[in-house]
Amino acid sequence: MKISVDTEKCVASGQCVLLAPETFDQNEEDGTVVLLAEEPPAGERDAARQAELTCPAAAIRLAEA
Repeated sequence: MKISVDTEKCVASGQCVLLAPETFDQNEEDGTVVLLAEEPPAGERDAARQAELTCPAAAIRLAEA
């Protein structure tokens, strides 16, 4: 699985960080998404999928490898 984020679309809701804190963080200045792991660990993949589905701005994209 590969993850990409579009910080231009991000509305800084923080749902991704709550759901997958090992994969996502937020920029301290504007709250936009920061991708910590382009390829999340196996134990974090379900959480990353949920973050993609939950993102109100559709700023997270997952591609299955």
